[in-house]
Amino acid sequence: METVELARLQFAFTAGAHFLFVSLTLGLVTLVAIIQTWATVRRSPVHMRMTRFWGQLYIINYAMGIVTGIVMEFQFGLSWSGLTDFAGNAFGASLAIETLVAFFIESTFLGLWIFGWNRLNRWAHLAAIWIVTLTAYASAFWILISNGFLQNPVGHRITNGKLELIDFGAMIANPFAQVAFGHVMSAAMIVGGLFMAGVSAYHLRRRTVDQDVFRKSLRIGITMALPATMITAAYGSVSVDMLQPAKDAVWLNSPEKMAQVQAEMVARFGPGDYLPPAGWVQVSGTLMLTLLAVMMAFSAISFLIMWFRPVVTGFRLWHWLLMLMIPVPFVTMIAGWIFREVGRQPWVVYGLLKTSDAISPMSVGQMRLSLIIFTSLFSVLIVVNYWLMARQARRGPDEAALGATEQPAVPQQPALSL
Repeated sequence: METVELARLQFAFTAGAHFLFVSLTLGLVTLVAIIQTWATVRRSPVHMRMTRFWGQLYIINYAMGIVTGIVMEFQFGLSWSGLTDFAGNAFGASLAIETLVAFFIESTFLGLWIFGWNRLNRWAHLAAIWIVTLTAYASAFWILISNGFLQNPVGHRITNGKLELIDFGAMIANPFAQVAFGHVMSAAMIVGGLFMAGVSAYHLRRRTVDQDVFRKSLRIGITMALPATMITAAYGSVSVDMLQPAKDAVWLNSPEKMAQVQAEMVARFGPGDYLPPAGWVQVSGTLMLTLLAVMMAFSAISFLIMWFRPVVTGFRLWHWLLMLMIPVPFVTMIAGWIFREVGRQPWVVYGLLKTSDAISPMSVGQMRLSLIIFTSLFSVLIVVNYWLMARQARRGPDEAALGATEQPAVPQQPALSL
């Protein structure tokens, strides 16, 4: 069992870390696309400078997210061969589609957007960032289709001891995936919105020269975050009604219901412990709900404050609070992810494949070494991303390399011979 726990810890750390990059990417790319749309339609120099500044931060986070995603997929194949062997033919199709969307369509148009500044027609350049945005949504959608299948396997049959997909439409229409997609997307908008507001507050507090840029950015970030918290709460309330019986019993902390579910599972699948770890479920769920309420209240108060221009530029305590709010949605996202994933234990594919049967045939020593390597690698990537993002965020819009106008070379005068 130690090997199983080490494998679970490794996947939890790598997937959770990658999830942080993805959430900020989804939120930032949406905001960048919206700002560039305004800049293009209104020909606003201020909004174009905002596009360059926030776009530079988005590119840094996106690039590091791609690296963590590749590493995560490598460890997935290394440590969970039992899962891919049993269920790969079923949920592998959606993973393959996600790879095509992310690495071909999204990356291609992102390259056009990055290198198309001052080269592409302004409408073509705007179309490029919107295609990047929509393909980012599509990538998240297909990942959650795969995850929804693990939570609630539908549209399959078992042939020769392996899952086989027979109804792709049922897999797409899986309510566990559909609700999760709306929940994750709206939560990503909170991450992006509060990140933009917090970085803007940093510059406003320092009285940087670009007050107009960051005052507008702060308002856009909060305007995105407030409705996103409400939408996230709405999707969360729907998802609570869809909890698996064992997870629901543990979340409600009902001994009678837990005993009933355990007895039903034993009768159906044989001896074993079929209840998820109560501490993880209850703590992560409570933390998620508490922080969501904090963000909703803070966003609502900030939405009222931000319309008073002297307050926006001069209220330093509010600026500090906005800066302190930057990590809160990230913590909330991780708590929500733990609540979702831990709750289906001891199953990887709920009701069909146990976690203990899904790992690769590795010894405790091998798994421990793998955990150390992947944890160290991801820790380095997280630190590097934080350093790059923080360094760029402290700079002003005019220091962003993205879209910078190339200066013509100064012709050299020939040396006079004596």
